[in-house]
Amino acid sequence: MGKIIKFGEDVEGYNIPVLNEREIRAAAGILFLMMFTAILSVIHKGDFTMLKFAVVIFFVDIVIRVFISPRFAPFLIIGRWIVRNQVPEYVGAMQKKFAWYFGVFLAVLMLVLLVIVNSYSPITGLSCFICLIFLFFEAAFGICLGCKLYPLIYKDKAQYCPGEVCEVKDRQAIQKINMTQVIIVLAFIGFVILTVVLFKEQFMLPPFDLFGLEGEMHT
Repeated sequence: MGKIIKFGEDVEGYNIPVLNEREIRAAAGILFLMMFTAILSVIHKGDFTMLKFAVVIFFVDIVIRVFISPRFAPFLIIGRWIVRNQVPEYVGAMQKKFAWYFGVFLAVLMLVLLVIVNSYSPITGLSCFICLIFLFFEAAFGICLGCKLYPLIYKDKAQYCPGEVCEVKDRQAIQKINMTQVIIVLAFIGFVILTVVLFKEQFMLPPFDLFGLEGEMHT
């Protein structure tokens, strides 16, 4: 039974149970796409059906991860298959489990309010938004936001963090941002704002059918 209900894998060379960050990021990307698509359906169509299914699916997956084993979580299995040819990046399992407790809380909250009670409110909206933020940061940047709180709650220092952020004392030269790059980013933001101000009305005009194909399809 202990081999089934276990959080993390024992890997030679690591003194604590670890997980593969690459498959976690892949799973987070899939979940983000699913949740984001479902939320778009609510925004554009007012249809909560897809979101309710997405919440149930997310709830089942996160509960399996935390209370049984990540090895049996469907999205992590899919993520493992996707990145099976990549060299694993091992991260400490305990801080991930701590972070996924937040996921369990959000999943239960959305399941009860949206699916069981069949209601919507700022609470469900905020829960979905937080969930998307957590998934996006994990998938896009490899940053586990929930893991950031682990050292604040537990005295033990987190080990084997993604990107070795637990061990790095100083940035390498290729990681540093100079003032010229800061100015470029600020100028780009100014360019985006100016573009919106100057061309908003023009961009709002619907495009015309260049080849007239839509008219031919209706005839």
